[in-house]
Amino acid sequence: EVRLVESGGGLVQAGGSLRLSCAASGFTLDDYAIGWFRQAPGKERELVATIRRSGSTHYEDSMKGRFTISWDNAKNTVYLQMSELKPEDTAVYYCNARNPFYPNYNYWGQGTQVTVSS
Repeated sequence: EVRLVESGGGLVQAGGSLRLSCAASGFTLDDYAIGWFRQAPGKERELVATIRRSGSTHYEDSMKGRFTISWDNAKNTVYLQMSELKPEDTAVYYCNARNPFYPNYNYWGQGTQVTVSS
């Protein structure tokens, strides 16, 4: 079965760090564009970071310098390292994998909760 499973979320105080993982099964991430998204209560889902097939990365301005997206091909897993966390970062974080050659192959994980206390 094609699955993306996020893990690593939890409760952390402001200024702390977390590393989120997204493990893929049923397919390999090599051929996919990968992104992390988040959704806070009452708000729209927003882009956090992306990594391209070339290895280049993009971060939204509020995350730039604090978050790092990476992947481990051997483990078929993508990561989001988060530091200097703020209460505004509280959200459910989702990973997404999209095949640029076959856009209908577009997968989402179930999300992992990140809560940042002041």
